[in-house]
Amino acid sequence: MSLLTVGSVAFDAIETPFGKTDKIIGGAGSYIALASSFFTDNQKLVSVVGEDFPQEFLDLLKSRNIDLEGLQIKKGEKTFFWSGKYHNDMNTRDTLITELNVLEHFDPIIPESYQDVDYLMLGNLSPQVQSTVIERLKKRPKFIAMDTMNFWMDIALADLKKTISMVDILIINDEEARQLSKEYSLVKAYKVIREMGPEFLIIKKGEHGALLFHEDKVFFAPALPLEDVFDPTGAGDTFAGGFIGYLASTDDISFENMKRAIINGSALASFCCEKFGTERLLEVTQGDLDQRISEFVTLTNFDLVQTIK
Repeated sequence: MSLLTVGSVAFDAIETPFGKTDKIIGGAGSYIALASSFFTDNQKLVSVVGEDFPQEFLDLLKSRNIDLEGLQIKKGEKTFFWSGKYHNDMNTRDTLITELNVLEHFDPIIPESYQDVDYLMLGNLSPQVQSTVIERLKKRPKFIAMDTMNFWMDIALADLKKTISMVDILIINDEEARQLSKEYSLVKAYKVIREMGPEFLIIKKGEHGALLFHEDKVFFAPALPLEDVFDPTGAGDTFAGGFIGYLASTDDISFENMKRAIINGSALASFCCEKFGTERLLEVTQGDLDQRISEFVTLTNFDLVQTIK
């Protein structure tokens, strides 16, 4: 099945306790598309970059069978740039620089060849851009997934709720779920968010795994314990890309299959953390991914021994 990814393709500069980088490739669209490409060779990308963006990375995306007809290249303009510094716990960070550049007035153009996509992944962008993409598709995709962040809850809550009402699954972290729902209990948070529209909710808990909610069912996937975490910047987007890529490849949106999709997404996200930026994702082989997934299975597998009194 075909997949349309919408998200930023950008530059990042990152500092962690393990080191720092100059400008490297980042952006939600980059991570999502690369992760999805492990599962599907029928992916399309809508994004925007400036004239300063390297052609080498665009060629790399094409080599992963990612269609770039929907990627706008703005001549004379600069690509979105974000710089951040992580604290010692690697869970909190300070934003040092944000330069919107081409993203400030991004108007997503949906090529005619993209109009029949089966799956849609809306990476973290303004909710107005996300809803515009949905509205510009002549036929609603079979399944729409959406990521967002607390920034949009702070400045564009009405627009955000409108977009949330249009999707099938929302993917956010625990802090964002609590802010959006005004409930501390994540079970109660799901029930509030379910009333906003999406049937499914994924709540990411960083190094503590992820929760999948649907009706009265809950699935918990652990995060793989890693000896070193060099850069968690793109882990959430990589998780989302692996999740939606697996769903698109299997064309099965049942709760049971979403469990498998979450494990695949979690496995890819664990690789992403091992080096800065997209570097580690570009090294991963299918064999590496299969081995990492088997580690997740081992992590959660146990025998239940019935004791008889």
